[in-house]
This record gives sequence, C-alpha cells and structure tokens, in this order.
Amino acid sequence: MKKRFIILLSFLVVLTVLAYNSLFFVEQRVQSLILQFGEPIRVIKEPGLNFKIPLAQNVVKFDKRILLFDNSAEEIIAADKKRLIVDAFVRYKIIDPLKFYQTVRFEAALNNRLGSVVNNSLRAVLGRVPLEAVISDRRELLMKEVSDLVAVRATQFGISIEEVRIKKADLPSENSEAIYRRMQTERQQEAAQIRAIGEEKARFIRAESEKQKTVLLAEAQRDSDILRGEGDAEKNKILGKAFNQDPDFFAFYRAMQAYSKALTEGDTTMVLSPKSDFFEFFGNAEGN
Repeated sequence: MKKRFIILLSFLVVLTVLAYNSLFFVEQRVQSLILQFGEPIRVIKEPGLNFKIPLAQNVVKFDKRILLFDNSAEEIIAADKKRLIVDAFVRYKIIDPLKFYQTVRFEAALNNRLGSVVNNSLRAVLGRVPLEAVISDRRELLMKEVSDLVAVRATQFGISIEEVRIKKADLPSENSEAIYRRMQTERQQEAAQIRAIGEEKARFIRAESEKQKTVLLAEAQRDSDILRGEGDAEKNKILGKAFNQDPDFFAFYRAMQAYSKALTEGDTTMVLSPKSDFFEFFGNAEGN
C-alpha cells in the first residue's frame, strides 16, 4: 500500500512538472517564438495561455513595444568637405519575430548591425549636402530621408523603423576652436568698424558744431557791431544837437569830463604847458 502511494505521488509530481513546463503565458507587451530542438516552428503574437511540448520545445520572447536604439556618435563629412560629429537615435519595433531571430537572434545583437545601417544611411544623405543644410531648417527633411533609407534596409532584420533623429550635431573639437577664433576675430573686426564709423560721425558732428558756433558768434558779433554803430550814431546825433544848442556849455562839459578822467587820485604826473588848450578852463571860471 505504501509502495503504491509513493508511485502515485511520484506520478503526480511528474505530471505537475510536465504541466508546469507545458504551459506558458504570453503577456500583452511581448510576442513569442516557439523553438523545437533549436528550430523555430511557431510565432505567437496574441496574449494568453499557450501550450508547448516539455523538454522538446522552448519559448523565446520579444518585446512588442517601440524600442530605442542609441547609436554611437559618428563622424560625417559633408559635401563641402567639412567634418561633423552626428549623434543619432532610432525608434523601432519588432514586427517579424521569426526573421528577427533568424538574422540577429537577440535584441543585444541588433546594435552592431543596425548601427552600421544607420551610419551608412547618414553618410549617404548628409554626405551629399553642405554643412549649412544639416544645421538649418532643412534637417527635418534630411532626417525623413534618412529614416526612409534605414527603414528599407532594416526590413531584413524583421523590424520597422518608426523614426531616426539626430540628438546632437557638432563640429569636431579642433574645428570648434578654429570657428570660435574666427568668430572672435570677425566680432573684433566688426567692433573696430563700428567704432571707426562712430568716430567718423563724432568728428562730423563736432565739425558741424564748431561751424555752427563760429557762424553764431560771427552773426552775434555782426549784430552787436551794428547795434553799437547805431547807438554811437544816435549818441553823436544827440550830442550834435546838444552842441548846436549851447556850444560854450558843451565845450565846458566835455572839458570837465576830461578832467575827471585824467586828474584822478594817485601818482598822476602830466607835463603840459599852462597855456595848453587842456587848461582852457583853469584860472578863472569864465575861461578868459
């Protein structure tokens, strides 16, 4: 009885192990390839519970989601012979697990082969346009062309290419330094030109200001001379009228003005004859 129980228990254990190894579950995000003694025999893309022959068959799973391949930076020579370091990435999906398994087997092994396809496509497209086109708004069209070219070549791996994008496109470090120095020189030349133009305008403005100043001063001097002449003429006219009204008084008044200016306090020394006309009104008030 005990021996029969052990045999039955062993049989149940074997059945359990066989059942465990016979059933497998395919998740929503994966697709499976059934291999029998290493040879692919069936592809399962729908999620759910499935059956396989224990020991003879095994399951290889592949992701159904969009995957990312980050390509290593590659040096591209543009049509104008300028070097460019391009860092690109690819978004792709595995659509044919059987072909994928037959060509690359595993996702990790895809990197080298897809990287070679991407680099060759980048050289084919970017190598026929100048550097300016790569860094301008034409890049979008160029990357669409690269994506189409990679998509055609990637069908051999059982994958579809969603897009190819450039993360970064830089000049080599030595080129960047040379361009920086050239840009620095150009900015310095531009600054010197602007300063020269500014200095020329400043000299012109100063010359115009000096010219206007000279003209204004000359006009002011002219106007003042005219006013002074008119004032002197009016003064002489008034003095002439006064002189004609009383010549004796006018002569006496002029003499008094001359005395007040000439005979001031201080060390004034004059050598004149007492009979000089200057002393006409000295001696008596009547001037006799």
